[in-house]
Amino acid sequence: MLTLAVQKSGRLSEKTLHLLRESGIYVENGSSGRGKLKAAAQNFPMEILFLRDDDIPECVADGIAHAGVVGENVVLEKKRPVKIVERLGFARCRMSIAVPKSMEYRKLEDLNGLKIATSFPQILGEFLQKKGIRAEIHEITGSVEIAPSIGLADVIFDIVSTGSTLLSNGLKEVETVLQSEAVLIAHENLSPESQTVLDQLLFRLRAVQKAESFKYILLNVPNDKIEKVCQILPGMKSPTIMPLAMEGWSSLHSVIREDEFWEIIEKLKQNGAQGILVIPIEKMIL
Repeated sequence: MLTLAVQKSGRLSEKTLHLLRESGIYVENGSSGRGKLKAAAQNFPMEILFLRDDDIPECVADGIAHAGVVGENVVLEKKRPVKIVERLGFARCRMSIAVPKSMEYRKLEDLNGLKIATSFPQILGEFLQKKGIRAEIHEITGSVEIAPSIGLADVIFDIVSTGSTLLSNGLKEVETVLQSEAVLIAHENLSPESQTVLDQLLFRLRAVQKAESFKYILLNVPNDKIEKVCQILPGMKSPTIMPLAMEGWSSLHSVIREDEFWEIIEKLKQNGAQGILVIPIEKMIL
């Protein structure tokens, strides 16, 4: 049995439960916002603990949970002895220093002697020390962005997603300190049994994540263009080629990366491809 700690509410929690469902793991009372702090997976040897994100690294480090899903920024801030076993590719954000719009900011050294408000003093402290900046760190919880306007600090260091919150509070982003995303963490010394289940979980998660980066493509091609089209299609190994009822034509099946999609489609059309059909991939096992 594997115990997995998950944020009890919010977007990261929703994304995590969605990823588990896509991996064929269904959690009883998956809506963690109903007050249930523990739930069992119906068809996988795992139970879920719904916790505050700040508590997840400590819970995993202390062995209460074998693994957990949490923002990388929380892991770095808490500095608990856990290992990151997988980057999950969602809940992406950046951690940045922001100053009042009226402040003239030219370089990092302009922060010397200023007071910086943040909920992440460890990450900020290490960054300032590394850069040789002497600034006062003022730790607060919640609503960091209002600190300059009420005289609590000169500038802030906080999580930024779209930047709209900064703009609405009269701030501008000037330094990006860290790029963060959701990560799967694990206890440093799992038992062989728990490690086996974690490996099974990783296998499923990776199959889902890999599929999201690719598309399955079917297209009809004149036989005299097959060689050229095969050079365009990267594929997993090589395209599948099947003759059509129409003489002189074949159907090609392949897999292409999402980020190369439009460039490849244009090249295929230029080389005579017709009837191009693109299909999402649910799972991808290499």
